[in-house]
Amino acid sequence: MLQALRNKLSGWPSILVLGVCVFAVAFFGIESYFMNRVDTFVAKVGKHEISQQDLQNALNDARQRAAQTPNSPYSPADFEKPEVKRQVLDSLINQAVLRQAGTDLGLVVTDQRVRDTIAGDPGFQVDGAFKPEIYRAVLANQGLTPTGYETKIRNSLEVNLLPGVISSTTIVTDADLDAYFRIAGQKRDLRYVELPRPALTDATVADADLDAFYKAHIADYTTPEQVSVKYLEVKGADLKIGEPSDIQLHEFFEKEKQRYAQPEQREVSHILINVPKNATPEQQKIALEKAQKIAAEATPENFAKLAQENSEDLGSKRLGGDLGWLEKGVANAAFDTALFSMQKNEISKPVLSPDEGYHIIWLRDSRSGNAKPFEEVRGQLAADWAKSERARLYNERAGQLADSAERNPGSLEPTAKELGLTIQTSPMFGRTGGEGVAADPKFAAAAFADDVLAQGNNSSLIQVSSDDAIVLHLAQHVPATPKALADVRDAVRQRILDERVDAQAKKHADELLAALQKGGDVTALAKAPVKTIAGIDRRNRTSAAELPPAVVAQVFLAPRPIDGKPNWTVVATGNGAYALLAVDKVVDGDPAQVEKTQRDAVRGQMMDLLAYAATLDYIEALKAKADVKISEDRM
Repeated sequence: MLQALRNKLSGWPSILVLGVCVFAVAFFGIESYFMNRVDTFVAKVGKHEISQQDLQNALNDARQRAAQTPNSPYSPADFEKPEVKRQVLDSLINQAVLRQAGTDLGLVVTDQRVRDTIAGDPGFQVDGAFKPEIYRAVLANQGLTPTGYETKIRNSLEVNLLPGVISSTTIVTDADLDAYFRIAGQKRDLRYVELPRPALTDATVADADLDAFYKAHIADYTTPEQVSVKYLEVKGADLKIGEPSDIQLHEFFEKEKQRYAQPEQREVSHILINVPKNATPEQQKIALEKAQKIAAEATPENFAKLAQENSEDLGSKRLGGDLGWLEKGVANAAFDTALFSMQKNEISKPVLSPDEGYHIIWLRDSRSGNAKPFEEVRGQLAADWAKSERARLYNERAGQLADSAERNPGSLEPTAKELGLTIQTSPMFGRTGGEGVAADPKFAAAAFADDVLAQGNNSSLIQVSSDDAIVLHLAQHVPATPKALADVRDAVRQRILDERVDAQAKKHADELLAALQKGGDVTALAKAPVKTIAGIDRRNRTSAAELPPAVVAQVFLAPRPIDGKPNWTVVATGNGAYALLAVDKVVDGDPAQVEKTQRDAVRGQMMDLLAYAATLDYIEALKAKADVKISEDRM
């Protein structure tokens, strides 16, 4: 058979066919033996992937903002809920869609804008001036690098490029403002009567009714699932750090000398001539010729004027191109190289930098770096060494905790003995957390994870904070347990009776409303005091302080009177009680009485809201056209 096959494959046609087959296998088949791609993204927008780590970072940021925001509608535990995770993921998808749309439209965040944004952050300033040494120290304290932080700022600015363009085209007319102030300044006169709660007419509850109600509302009479866990904890604050020796301090000083030195700096101005992204050769030529012409004309005396007239860097243009004092690494590589090779008062030829264009640089002044002597910074060195040593020791101990717990998954005892740690036990808590350490959502989530709850293993390392790590193990598990009907019989019976009264109260209120709509007299019908309040102001409701909160909420939602006749409304005031409400008179606000400053402020707020709504609509339109994939199982 092999000989027959060889005979059939003789000649150039057979060689050609064999070559095609080899080509196909080489490029479309054999790689599957060597490459097995496993998708790990939570969502994908076009070619951009949103990883599980991206989502976790966003959740951590949102959780931190919620914790720092008074009266936040979210608690830390909320960010473990699937619906909240989905909201955060949707936000990341929206950001990806906006960045891609901005790129497609040629919108670019320049390096200069990133620098201006960072320099304008009050957290990096002293007396209103940007301080590079403070910038580096703050980032180091947060475990960030300048490059990583600049990327974060650039991404944030990129997301806001398109919303900024949309906002600039939003218009709020004077008629829109007048309509707003007529409503905002509105005053209303009202009458209301609180209806007495009807008496219970039938207090008999059959056993069958009790049983049926109990079964229909079994979740209300169930003790939630709870656990107690044993755990080992490593806290940086508890680690003992001795006093550093002179040798250790000198070694630390040599290693971190740049932290205790004033780096070489250059005082610089520039003129930027933009080069469009994906510029044609002709566009590049035009930009270069313009930059060369300006560079040829520029002198220290006229540089500021030329910058104000020609520079396309809006951040520094009005300052005559002034960028202040810069040190190495702040600007992009091309700009940096040119700047630090120049002499004082020298003006450069055009310097091309990526994603920006041509810079004409004027070096106005320079100052050399100077290192502080060891003795002068000894106190700061000792504090920094202790902080660094504590972080090193913490990371080491946390790593040992994680490794040992993984080697001994069935118990915390070997790890506690190996590391000299004390096993602690939490009180019982549910899936939403509990008290003490169990209040941390990461701790509660780990306790109820399948690996811990079902399989009985130690948890992975839980990073409660930057210097607090925990490993836990299940101590006790109490499943969700319905309470016996006999134990909750009285509570069930009372709820049935309360619901009967609620139904009677609602029926009575609806009957009164129907009679009032036919022209009946409210005093005679309600058989309760009718209260009148005049001139309730939409913006200042102090006159309505005596009203039940539910009635206050309905005052400006209730219909206007028609032909002088009020429209009565039923309002549920809570706990099965009801009130009747009528608006007798409505006086709109007078837009002519509003000062210009207030009109301008409201116009700005309305423009922001309209721009926000338009941006959301635009995002939805973009998403409808984009290829968006979501992996719910990886959230």
